[in-house]
Amino acid sequence: MDTYKLTAFEPNGEKLIDESFQAANDEEAKEIGARMLEEKNLSDKTHRCTSPRGKLVLFRP
Repeated sequence: MDTYKLTAFEPNGEKLIDESFQAANDEEAKEIGARMLEEKNLSDKTHRCTSPRGKLVLFRP
């Protein structure tokens, strides 16, 4: 399992979420990240989920 990082921001740069979670691979991390954003009602905010290797697995500008 790898540790992925999920962050979401307001337009002014304020962080709304900054959490780490475990996933087996990038595809699973994308699903988990999207679900976390949905649960916190942040899907429409600017967000990103990055892998431990720096790859963007989920991104919305």
